[in-house]
Amino acid sequence: MTPQKISFARDLQFRLEYVLLRAIVGTVRLLPLETATAVSAKAWRVLAPRINPKRHNRALANLAIAFPEKSEQERLRICMAHWENLGRVMAETMQIDRLIEDPGRIRIVSDRLFGRYKDKLGPAIGVSLHMGNWELSIWPFVVARTNPAAVYRSVNNPYIDGYLRWQRRNLYPGGLFGRGKVEGEHGDDQKTARILTDFVRRGGRLGLVCDLYDRTGLPVPFFGQDAKTQAIGAMIGRRVGSRIWMSCCKRVGTSSRFEIEIKELRVPRTQNIGADVRWIMVEMQKQFEAWVRESPEQWMWSNRRWS
Repeated sequence: MTPQKISFARDLQFRLEYVLLRAIVGTVRLLPLETATAVSAKAWRVLAPRINPKRHNRALANLAIAFPEKSEQERLRICMAHWENLGRVMAETMQIDRLIEDPGRIRIVSDRLFGRYKDKLGPAIGVSLHMGNWELSIWPFVVARTNPAAVYRSVNNPYIDGYLRWQRRNLYPGGLFGRGKVEGEHGDDQKTARILTDFVRRGGRLGLVCDLYDRTGLPVPFFGQDAKTQAIGAMIGRRVGSRIWMSCCKRVGTSSRFEIEIKELRVPRTQNIGADVRWIMVEMQKQFEAWVRESPEQWMWSNRRWS
């Protein structure tokens, strides 16, 4: 097969995938938000363990690491609830514009911290974890009208990738920086790191999710075991001297209503850069662990966290 035919076949595949996605999104958007999330939650609870037993078993294994004191039945209950939460997130993602247009659905509970600094943030980094609907963790920066940007895992399909960026334009008015092996802008991780550093140095506000396993990351304790974790947020914060906010978005019950908690993470700037970065990472993961312990059913246990 010639390169031209390969290119045509790949483009056709991308277009068909995009059409299928838009058809699914269109169907979900026919339903009221709460109805769509309830249906999706039930579907994920039933189907996810069967369709993807590898991720289901990974979730149970991760729960065993985090909560060895709990019974297998308790850990299974948390695991199934976590699948339901992911089902709700999927439906909410397809109606994210409608969700954020309803101001009563998202409440920032850290009133004192937010009220004090929202109008004088300066360069800032927001770090969050896969809790509740984690995409909404950026909301404090949006409400503060700070034109935030974020880093996300790029999608290989350029049509889907462009659509996902467009869908999130009101959450990330400063843009999205893709991370991963993709064709297109910001595909190289080292190049992305330089772009992100320059963005924050110029006064930008950047959102990062920092609770996934990273092969080249820094090993820091998480539930008593070292977990390699992406250190880019800590490194940029230390280098630029920016403010770091840790943000956690928790679902209220089983509804599409959320409470967002913010905590300030002090950025040390001693003579030992490596020690400073490690201190930031340790404190960050310590807070993440505390949030997960409070609402374990809302964290994404099926993600890879430990090697």
